[in-house]
Amino acid sequence: MELWFSDYHTEKVKVSVKVQKQLFGLQTEFQRIDVFDSEEFGRFLSADGSIVFSEKDEFIYDEMVVHIPMAVHPNVKHVLVIGGGDGGVARELGHYQEIETIDVVEPDRVFVEVCKEYFPDNACGLSDPRVTVYYEDGLRFLRSKQNMYDLIINDAIDPLGHNAGLFTKEFYGNCYRALKEDGIMVYQHGSPFYDEDEESCRVMHRKASHSFPVSRVYQAHIPTCSSGYWLFGFASKKYHPLKDLDETRWNLRGLDCRYYTTTLHKGAFYLPAYVEEMLEDVEGKY
Repeated sequence: MELWFSDYHTEKVKVSVKVQKQLFGLQTEFQRIDVFDSEEFGRFLSADGSIVFSEKDEFIYDEMVVHIPMAVHPNVKHVLVIGGGDGGVARELGHYQEIETIDVVEPDRVFVEVCKEYFPDNACGLSDPRVTVYYEDGLRFLRSKQNMYDLIINDAIDPLGHNAGLFTKEFYGNCYRALKEDGIMVYQHGSPFYDEDEESCRVMHRKASHSFPVSRVYQAHIPTCSSGYWLFGFASKKYHPLKDLDETRWNLRGLDCRYYTTTLHKGAFYLPAYVEEMLEDVEGKY
């Protein structure tokens, strides 16, 4: 008998992956976590029925949320990762020796333990001595922070459920206060392809644009994400993602990336017409 896992992108669209076996399944205090093994994507983890990441394509996401801001900001010392319990973002940040502290805020302890057991190539990032993991709500954690971080990465996956507070106006305002005077925030912007997801993209861009003087959106193609097309937000107090990109400085690092390049960096901000029109429509309404 064949076993298939189906990820419903909408009520009328689903993407299915043939599964060899299920490795783990548990309802935690926060979410339903399942781990499967597949021939095409290797192991993959789902939360509440949606694929969070897979062994085959996680590098795309992790590289794009880390190297984009790190190629722009000239002096990142202190980083906050909200979510990130799998360790992939921390792993990529670990390549930068100038970073002194990496705070990871993940409310679900079980999620972290599952990733340590089944995804050690990701979770190894959490063993970096510069990493401190806080098991608490990201919005609550931020409320007491001011002028502390050079970079904030919002790695939360869904504007619903236990992550809902990480997509509110208060959250963006708290991130602004927690950043230093030249700080950058990068966040998940979702996929604008399906009609029911477009409004979430509009809302996120509106809130970021209200909170930060520099607010841009960039893209990546990630097979296990909704529609295979994913957006990220770049919000900054000072630096522009293209005008302040230092290609020479970043390339001299000699990092061995599988997706990110400084050439791709520039191209990622050139969006399809329908996405540009959506963002411009939002910007024109305030």
